[in-house]
Amino acid sequence: MGRTATVATCALNQWALDFDGNLARILKSIEIAKYKGARYRLGPELEICGYGCSDHYYESDTLLHSFEVLAKLLESPATQDIICDVGMKILLIRPKMILANTGNYRELRWFTPWNRARFVEEYFLPRMIQEVTGQETVPFGDAVLATKDTCLGSEICEELWAPNSPHIEMGLDGVEIFTNSSGSHHVLRKAHTRVNVVNSATAKNGGIYVLANQKGCDGDRLYYDGCAMISMNGDTIAQGSQFSLNDVEVLVATLDLEDVRSYRAEISCRNLEASKVNSYPRIKVNFALSCSDDICVPTCEPIQWRYHSPEEEICLGPACWLWDYLRRSNQAGFLLPLSGGIDSSATACIVYSMCRQVCLAVKNGNQGVLADVRRIVNDETYTPEDSQEFCGHIFTTCYMASENSSQDTYNRAKLLAEQIGSYHINLNLDVAVKAIVGIFSMVMGRSPQFRVYGGSSRENLALQNVQARIRMVLAYLFAQLSHWARGMPGGLLVLGSANVDESLHGYLTKYDCSSADINPIGGISKTDLRSFIQYFMENFQLTALRSIISAPPTAELEPLADGQVSQTDEEDMGMTYTELSVYGKLRKMAKAGPYTMFCKLINMWKEICTPREVASKVKHFFRMYSINRHKMTTLTPAYHAENYSPEDNRFDLRPFLYNSTWSWQFRSIDKQVSNLESKEGKPVLEDVD
Repeated sequence: MGRTATVATCALNQWALDFDGNLARILKSIEIAKYKGARYRLGPELEICGYGCSDHYYESDTLLHSFEVLAKLLESPATQDIICDVGMKILLIRPKMILANTGNYRELRWFTPWNRARFVEEYFLPRMIQEVTGQETVPFGDAVLATKDTCLGSEICEELWAPNSPHIEMGLDGVEIFTNSSGSHHVLRKAHTRVNVVNSATAKNGGIYVLANQKGCDGDRLYYDGCAMISMNGDTIAQGSQFSLNDVEVLVATLDLEDVRSYRAEISCRNLEASKVNSYPRIKVNFALSCSDDICVPTCEPIQWRYHSPEEEICLGPACWLWDYLRRSNQAGFLLPLSGGIDSSATACIVYSMCRQVCLAVKNGNQGVLADVRRIVNDETYTPEDSQEFCGHIFTTCYMASENSSQDTYNRAKLLAEQIGSYHINLNLDVAVKAIVGIFSMVMGRSPQFRVYGGSSRENLALQNVQARIRMVLAYLFAQLSHWARGMPGGLLVLGSANVDESLHGYLTKYDCSSADINPIGGISKTDLRSFIQYFMENFQLTALRSIISAPPTAELEPLADGQVSQTDEEDMGMTYTELSVYGKLRKMAKAGPYTMFCKLINMWKEICTPREVASKVKHFFRMYSINRHKMTTLTPAYHAENYSPEDNRFDLRPFLYNSTWSWQFRSIDKQVSNLESKEGKPVLEDVD
């Protein structure tokens, strides 16, 4: 009797509605799995149409073309002699029972979960499928597959994360191999949770867990980070890459089914519970995953998962996302307004990291990446050998100076551009700014002044915004025409560089240089970006970053004082970036309104702030957040990396017009402050501010 089973799982870089490309990648993965000896192959969730089709799921075309692709797969010799989730004969359609409907996911908008546990009905197949398989109907419902040597049960993505996951009762009912077709996106520090959830699924109940995942940019703000894995009896057996430019990755492991059985035999409480479970309908499959004579077949041993640090994740994830966006948008490269500060410098480093990964992939023989490179640079003979040299082909940086810019930031931007190899432009905004302010003065009869010259706060802000918005206009002008001026084909994508904390506060000008085509750091906190810059400086010998990380963040939109910067971001905002991260996590992840945030912070900050000071900070944050929330409606599409992102269009569905006095909420805070101060014997003041 056979005892070893060889299974394969995949991470595929599928693209929403790219039926030709998706079909090719699926077929390639099946061929690789078979070549490596696998008898079962698992692919990611919705791999035929792509996960991110969104409202295209309403369209009959999406269903039609998906069935057409399925027919092609069924006809292919590649799907013979292997069980696939899109195999030669359709054995079972197992519907999803628990849908993802939080954060970035809206599955209940397009789908209805199957809620009939242990129930199977007959589904009439489309005629195009009937003609290929000879089947009129197929079982549809909550069932498992029983092969000659084992039993397989399927979970789909979100079901793994649910409190009462299907694998629990499947395992009690004798299922030995659990499979999961997933579409799980990258968030900083999330990999630990995902790996723990998979290993826990097999630790308490025994069994083999095979997880497949989407990878790459499917057409939206998310980056699906692969991490296909195979687990057995609580241990990781095989680990796929988290960030890779390979469109197809296949992970194969040979495992001993008897190890599952002996592991379970020792868990007496499991065996008692198993007798109480209602049995699953079993679809019998005249096929075995093992061979009759496999006594000498070597099996795989447990491994330690290799996690990336958050700094490495920032270095790799957004870079892979940028590469997918660049090659799929048919543009010739990127343009970045490079100010010499941490945010734009971090964005430049991510582009440089992308160039490094591209060169490494080409060096390792990735012909798909090489073909994309040659198409982007419009040269069929070009091969990127050096990161800086390739960076010069596809990356343009632009320092946009005004009379308020310092020599220090000019030098920092120039040196960083030299070290990463970008094509660098220096220009001055003063003529354009003076022309626009001059038009206003001529029409209105009054000339606005900066605050240091006697102007009001409104005048001061308006003059800053003129500079910021001119930067955006010039960024797009140079993105569209700089390659033309250099005699090169194609246009450039404009990159934004506003971080998640500045968006949360609203510390950016609407339609300024934060407005761009895409933003690789828009979901990353200032704290993490600072750590990333330190990591990049130490690992890639970019000495220009040393002065960038030590300089105080500044917008450089107000006049200099004796040639030195007089404006800093934290002073302008009235709070530190560290505080902003705390506010952001409490507001979004802990779902805290003003009063709850105050209650939590008086304990978190009790060593450094009085309740009255905490109240003042919380009220200031919520005033600024609500006043500036409207800016999130125009926020540049950004790489999603942080679960407290204020991104309005997909993730953080809150109003953009508030009563910014928060009268009831702030009154509740005031009452609590008064109560606390009365207990401490301090005088009670009516105005907490």
